[in-house]
Amino acid sequence: MRIELNDVTKSIGGQMILNHITLSMTSGKVYGFQGINGSGKTMLMRAIIGLIHLNEGDVKIDGKKLGKDIEFPESVGFLLENPTFLDRYSGKDNLKLLADIRGKAEESRINEVLRIVGLDVQEKKKYKKYSLGMKQRLGIAAAILEMPDLIILDEPANALDMSGVEMLKKIIQMKRERGALVILSCHDAVLLQEMSDVIFEIEQGKILSVKEKKMEAGNDKKEY
Repeated sequence: MRIELNDVTKSIGGQMILNHITLSMTSGKVYGFQGINGSGKTMLMRAIIGLIHLNEGDVKIDGKKLGKDIEFPESVGFLLENPTFLDRYSGKDNLKLLADIRGKAEESRINEVLRIVGLDVQEKKKYKKYSLGMKQRLGIAAAILEMPDLIILDEPANALDMSGVEMLKKIIQMKRERGALVILSCHDAVLLQEMSDVIFEIEQGKILSVKEKKMEAGNDKKEY
């Protein structure tokens, strides 16, 4: 998969949110978006998914233009801020409802992703009674449920304890090795660097810098 953003621009109420962004990303890598709140990270992720209309520019997925050739990426899973599920259903039942929409995930796959994110397959507790950490784990499970080629995770480490962060790092590594294209943001700069192959630093809707992870000569340590 190849994603290309060409002169992507978005303004709301006269305020520039995305300011003429041009970049490209390819499969098998993890791309980190770094920036303070309001820098444009989440809006950029929404643009890549096809959830917003741009004022200028375009987004192409394998040469297909969003909003013209396709409405959304053909194989995508995402976790945006504050994932929403149905309060009266358990985590597993919420995933079943998602799976029924496209028919791409069997119950065995649902059970698998629940185990991967550290949730009990037999848990009957309703979503409204989940802790914040459990809700975040379920959001991650939903994002990877259908084994998408493009995975977008907006602040996936929020509300996760240490074991949850380790789980997240393993998932991202696993998806990278499978050849997926992963895009993520994280307030923890050290954690973001650890997980990402390339980091786009974003400020006021602009790409300020691009940092690519490189292997140090003579050992396995990776540095930017």
